Amino acid sequence: MEGSGGDGASVAAPLNQWRHDAWKLFQFYLDKTTPHAVYRWIGTFVFASLYALRVFYVQGFYIVTYGLGIYILNLLIGFLSPLVDPELEPSDGPMLPTKGSDEFKPFIRRLPEFKFWYAVTKACCVAFIMTFFSMFDVPVFWPILLCYWIVLFVLTMKRQIMHMIKYKYVPLNIGKQKYSGKKGAASSGSRAD
Repeated sequence: MEGSGGDGASVAAPLNQWRHDAWKLFQFYLDKTTPHAVYRWIGTFVFASLYALRVFYVQGFYIVTYGLGIYILNLLIGFLSPLVDPELEPSDGPMLPTKGSDEFKPFIRRLPEFKFWYAVTKACCVAFIMTFFSMFDVPVFWPILLCYWIVLFVLTMKRQIMHMIKYKYVPLNIGKQKYSGKKGAASSGSRAD
């Protein structure tokens, strides 16, 4: 009787070790993809295209696709939103400048790009796997879902863009910003010891 408790622990220990090693390996390769944003998004786009081809080929799983679209829209809102919403909670931490005279504070996203990419990729993988189980193929009239999703997308983006205009922030950084400083101040500025 004493050995039976030890046997369960001895069987679980290698399994836990293998799971831990597999997770570390996965995390290692996930960390290596961090600086390669373009390639990560290309891979996600290719996988999402495979998912779309699968849905088109089997002519079903529209409710799964609708759920995936709603989830990605929710993630997109988090990606485009500031960490601290100036409308809801004024904070002592980093905030968006609201006037031209305010000091520049960097835009901090509620959902960082890497986490956004990772969540979208996981969602596409889960949705792809769901297409292999017929219990998720609920018969629906897909044009209604598509129209509803488009209306939801347009209204949500309109609200988000109005929020961006109101608080004067742009969540997308396109290229490196170039600043033109005062030319005379740089040359005449001498350091007095």
